[in-house]
Amino acid sequence: MIPYGRQDVTEADIEAVIEVLRSDFLTQGPAVPRFEGRIAKYCGVAHAVACNSGTSALHIACLALGLGPGDVLWTSPITFVASANCALYCGASIDFVDIDPRTYNLCPEALHRKLQAASAKGTLPKALVAVHLTGQSCDMAAIHALATKYGVRVIEDASHAIGGRYKGEPVGNCRYSDIAVFSFHPVKIITAAEGGAAVTNDRALADGMALYRSHGITRDATKMQAAPDGAWYYEQVALGYNYRLTDVHAALGLSQFDRIDRYVARRHEIVARYTELLCGLPVILPWQHPDTYSAFHIYVVRLQADSARRTRAEAFALLRAQGIGVNVHYIPVYRQPYFRKFGFAPGDFPEAERYYNTAITLPLYPTLSVADQDTVADALRKALDA
Repeated sequence: MIPYGRQDVTEADIEAVIEVLRSDFLTQGPAVPRFEGRIAKYCGVAHAVACNSGTSALHIACLALGLGPGDVLWTSPITFVASANCALYCGASIDFVDIDPRTYNLCPEALHRKLQAASAKGTLPKALVAVHLTGQSCDMAAIHALATKYGVRVIEDASHAIGGRYKGEPVGNCRYSDIAVFSFHPVKIITAAEGGAAVTNDRALADGMALYRSHGITRDATKMQAAPDGAWYYEQVALGYNYRLTDVHAALGLSQFDRIDRYVARRHEIVARYTELLCGLPVILPWQHPDTYSAFHIYVVRLQADSARRTRAEAFALLRAQGIGVNVHYIPVYRQPYFRKFGFAPGDFPEAERYYNTAITLPLYPTLSVADQDTVADALRKALDA
């Protein structure tokens, strides 16, 4: 099976992890702050808070922004469920904004219309999660301008996008957002085996996220309600969680960081070759906004239903049967059984429906060989009967 994504773990990565395993600290040691510093420096942002997953990072981002019961968060319907669940964890409500038909990211025009309607009704959201699907940044300048006008806080879900750029600057610099979130899952751009991070230029938000990440406990005397009894003293000042990243995971992430730009460049090479190999097939290839340099976490093509001789389901099954680990990213969140109770209908988000009915994710990862890529292209051609 040729998977849609795969980690690349080197001997240097293994040695970095072994070094931590032989040290005095497996968790809450020096590797995590070093990892946070590396993330912050790479993104050109003031603060980074490492977590045990991208989902955890989304949750503490929402908590730091004060999201709670009575509030509403908007996000894209074409994303992993964590982008919406983070609001529900906080007791807030969730709604969606339809996608752009070319980038598949949250559409600024649809956002504008929805904000105008919500403003007239007095139902504006407190926060917006802008998802950088496949690794391509949303049009953050347009989103930021609208969010500023209507008083909405912005989180970038950049789980797919570390290593990407927007308007020539690193994704995650928070020029157009309050907080940006990354994931270091094995199939992402770099991996920490599992892990995530939230970055911000706001010290108060960073402090809040660090507090929520670690049980809501502080050892900072300036934040305590009583005078410390001694050096051992600590206080729980908020209801937090155990979302801490271990030094073992941080060591792997640090080692992987040495290759991040090389990985993204290799992904671009593979994408360029796909453009040549798939030319003439009844598929729509990924469109890239000129303001963006995608990290290309995943490679999504869309079947042209009026030209293809087989349906997406038929093509998917044939590709899997030929050992090609295709996938679909993603089923619209509002279609999930848990979300049906909120009253969403497919007609609410027509672009998301059109995308979902035709999208297939093809294999893309830095170690994908030329021979395997040829196999993928040939299998797709056969599956489409082209």
